Amino acid sequence: MPRARALPIGEFSRLTHLSVRTLRRYHEAGLLEPARVDPDSGYRYYGAEQIPTAQVIHRLRELDVPLADVQRIVASPDPAARAALVAEHLQRLEAQLERTRAAVVSLHRLLHPQPAGLDVQLRRVPATRVAAVRGEVALEQVLPWYAGAMAELDAVLPAGGGAPGGVYENSLFEDGRGGVLVHRPVPEAAPVPCVGRVRPVVLPAVELAVTTHAGEHDDIDVTYGRLGDWVVRHTLAVSGPVRENYLVGPRDTPDAAAWRTEIGWPVFPVTAGAAAPGGGAGSA
Repeated sequence: MPRARALPIGEFSRLTHLSVRTLRRYHEAGLLEPARVDPDSGYRYYGAEQIPTAQVIHRLRELDVPLADVQRIVASPDPAARAALVAEHLQRLEAQLERTRAAVVSLHRLLHPQPAGLDVQLRRVPATRVAAVRGEVALEQVLPWYAGAMAELDAVLPAGGGAPGGVYENSLFEDGRGGVLVHRPVPEAAPVPCVGRVRPVVLPAVELAVTTHAGEHDDIDVTYGRLGDWVVRHTLAVSGPVRENYLVGPRDTPDAAAWRTEIGWPVFPVTAGAAAPGGGAGSA
């Protein structure tokens, strides 16, 4: 069987659709060593069997896989280990794409504000007994933590009984980590089973400025901002943790357009004797 000839870097470049400059960079980074380098001229020569490797490296770099990971993937003789490394990076890319999509949705809503005013109500909520799960959570982990906590509540409580909710301490937003309490309502006389992290809790009475966010939660921060503007313009101040009630959510329907989330900010008048604006309801 004839011996395969070495391919000069220019020919290897044409076969792989990688520029000579890129191939030199891969060599200098230790990603793709030429089969031979002429000691006198410094010319690089490659083997035909290196073509797939060069193309794999190129695809990985197009996906912004870090150089160290590319080296590990290419050097690993274990297909399962290579697949695991690629899958790990793809998961990071998917999370990044989701964050980008959420930012685009929020920015679009900010740049194209809705002409209609925001419907806000002042609501006095009495002390309420609930079954709850509480934890200290990082802001970026709230969604998966919420899903796990709600699954625990659903496992020990009967179906129905009213909308679930959440209470979010100020430190969660100010410091990036804080207390989160996820709850479901229970009848006043019904026992709350203490299973896993589920415990009975009495939410204190509070006066809330309440509005409803429609749709998925990617741009819920815009609704928070509009509610905050309403609170400030009506000479109220926020006092205590934010409350949310999930009137319609992923547990009810996969149609994100149908989701409805009540946002409630505990408030009190800034000036002594300030009356509740608009007779307890208003529109921004």
